[in-house]
Amino acid sequence: MTASVSELANLLARVAKRDRAAFTLLYRATSPKLYGVVARILPSGEASEVLQEAYVKIWDRAADFDSTRGSPLAWMATIARNRALDEVRRARPISLEDMPEGFEPAADTEDPLASRDRSEVYQALLRCLGGLEADKREVILLAYYRGASREALAAKFNAPVGTVKTWLRRGLAQLKDCLS
Repeated sequence: MTASVSELANLLARVAKRDRAAFTLLYRATSPKLYGVVARILPSGEASEVLQEAYVKIWDRAADFDSTRGSPLAWMATIARNRALDEVRRARPISLEDMPEGFEPAADTEDPLASRDRSEVYQALLRCLGGLEADKREVILLAYYRGASREALAAKFNAPVGTVKTWLRRGLAQLKDCLS
């Protein structure tokens, strides 16, 4: 349902008077857009819950809307966005006690032996990548170095997604064998 600015303003005015039918219409008209606002900030599992909380706030504060100061959708999007940002800020930071056993935080100075080890591993990885077929090497590098999705790789190589998954699995198995 697409509603005009005046229709949304009218619905908000009715919601301010606690009209449940108007709230239902307002929700149907605006929830896809507001979900998009929230989903850009939070993972989809959290976005639905935060969107519900935003609509509760819209219900409570509908009387505060002033059509002379902006559009109804912008006012509602601001409420939804701010609620999502509040949720991001509320996220509890991970403490060292919550980290898995054996976790070592990064040192302030680099260990020279670790740097040499990383360089040797890097050289071995390059050698093993060079041993792969060109297509497998490109698929692996695009997926794991550039972050390309399987779907994007399937489109680039004109192959089914299942085939791309098989190429990735086999290529990684070859790398593992080469590196061990």
